[in-house]
Amino acid sequence: MFRQIIATVFAFWAASVFAADVNQASAQELTQIKGIGPALAERIIEERGQSDFKDWEDFIQRVKGVGATKAASLSAEGLRVKEEAYEASKPAASQ
Repeated sequence: MFRQIIATVFAFWAASVFAADVNQASAQELTQIKGIGPALAERIIEERGQSDFKDWEDFIQRVKGVGATKAASLSAEGLRVKEEAYEASKPAASQ
């Protein structure tokens, strides 16, 4: 049990230490994120050149090959948009 707690704490620490913001990271830094290869890093940088990503939804809409599942995976590996981790959209509240 103690090992699991330590492993969880370390995982969160590692994610925060090795986080890369999509609006600032170089191609080399982006490819350090598991799930981002050279082609995806290039697409990210090309889109970022048009304008910075406003949020995760903007990132998903503008970068070909990135959907909600991929965004969640990249976020879990340390990718951030404006220092924010990805959170899947929550269903609208019933009215």
